[in-house]
Amino acid sequence: MFKALRNLTGRFFSPGALVILIIAIVTSTIVALLPTREIKGIPFWVSAQPHYEAYLPLVEEWNREHPDAQFGLQLLHASALERRMLAGFLSGTPVADLLEANIGVAAKAFLGPVEQVGFHDLTERLHAEGLYGQINEPSFAPYTSRGRIFGVPHDVHPVLLAYRSDIVEAAGIDVSQIETWDDYFRIMRPLMQDFDGDGRPDRYLLTADATRADVIYMLLLQAGGTLFDENDHPTVNHPTNARVLAEMTTWITGPNKTSIDVGAFTAAGHRQRLDGLVIGTLVPDWMAGQWKMENPGLAGKVKLMPIPAWEKGGRRTSVAGGTMIGINKTSEHIEESWEMIKYLYTSPILAERTYRKASIISPAKNLWSLPVYDEPDPFFSGQPSGRMYIDQAPHVPHRPSSPYTETAGQYLVSVAIALKTYAERNGIYDAASLLPEAQRLLDQTQADVQKMISRNVFLQEGDS
Repeated sequence: MFKALRNLTGRFFSPGALVILIIAIVTSTIVALLPTREIKGIPFWVSAQPHYEAYLPLVEEWNREHPDAQFGLQLLHASALERRMLAGFLSGTPVADLLEANIGVAAKAFLGPVEQVGFHDLTERLHAEGLYGQINEPSFAPYTSRGRIFGVPHDVHPVLLAYRSDIVEAAGIDVSQIETWDDYFRIMRPLMQDFDGDGRPDRYLLTADATRADVIYMLLLQAGGTLFDENDHPTVNHPTNARVLAEMTTWITGPNKTSIDVGAFTAAGHRQRLDGLVIGTLVPDWMAGQWKMENPGLAGKVKLMPIPAWEKGGRRTSVAGGTMIGINKTSEHIEESWEMIKYLYTSPILAERTYRKASIISPAKNLWSLPVYDEPDPFFSGQPSGRMYIDQAPHVPHRPSSPYTETAGQYLVSVAIALKTYAERNGIYDAASLLPEAQRLLDQTQADVQKMISRNVFLQEGDS
């Protein structure tokens, strides 16, 4: 019998396939027998590990005090939350009652007509209860679609310029004399030195490159540029966008190049920053928190300052990233979910915990007086970094809620690369001369973006 069985398996399975089959059966059995943690209560999905860890003790406390309205907090990978959220909104399959989504995921819920957005409309609630006035107003913009607010912001994410203060101060440079980008590059220029004698600088003044969508978008927003208007119509070819791209091109290429790409979160990038390859980097508050964890060797060697303005008296900050919390509009627990939002997002305990853990400031203006924000920050050479970010919070630029923002940003990178190539091919390295080509490329991209959006029949119906 064993011989017959061996002959039978040999006909259909190679020895290797048979081993794989046995391993699959064994591992599947083990997985099936593993204990699973059942999530009880009103489903509440989050996708950021630090948020989950900060919320967990507060949600547990809530559940003890509200036995009839308990929440089941669950951590999902961002892509899993996105797939399940959008599938549920589009097909009516079960979705959590309370969802916290990052700015890119949340925007995809605004793809169709406004009445079909899967999030509950919070506009009237926010105004009736005065919560709208308690929260940093620009922070609502990415979660406001066609005049309706569908999410409460978790953060502000203002941007400051982090610079190698040890190098700058050793050279006797006074950063208080810097107001504009022209000031910055002129005053910092002596720091660009050729240490190895190869004719090229071994130190640059700013982290920037044509491939860095994040840096380009921060600079564009700071200058007053935009990719979409308040009605989510594309404005990719806005003249300010052309001006920023033309100016930035003179920073990243040519004989007077001052900027270089240094990876934000790579080991190589951290080493280069620690070695002093670059002096300044645009740093939102959350990135400051990541630096503290990933590049502790910078502690005491860096300081923060407001971003140099594009013109005197101009904006000294920008914005990058973000997260919102919203309610599934088909939820049977809308009131309980609304109370949970207020419980978490107006909590001074959570605000302090979030800042200490991740350097993220709260969008709730009444919490900006918390002492934690005034504490000297050893990483930033004793500066009160929290207060410095809060000082810029009211000035962060408005951002669109269009579901096409990320795609338009990638188009912008293509324009920046093409403009850099054009400059190098023609030997043109002044912003005024590059401006016509920058505008031409953006006009072409504007048409491409409009064509892409026109394919969305549902969105067109919603606007008609």
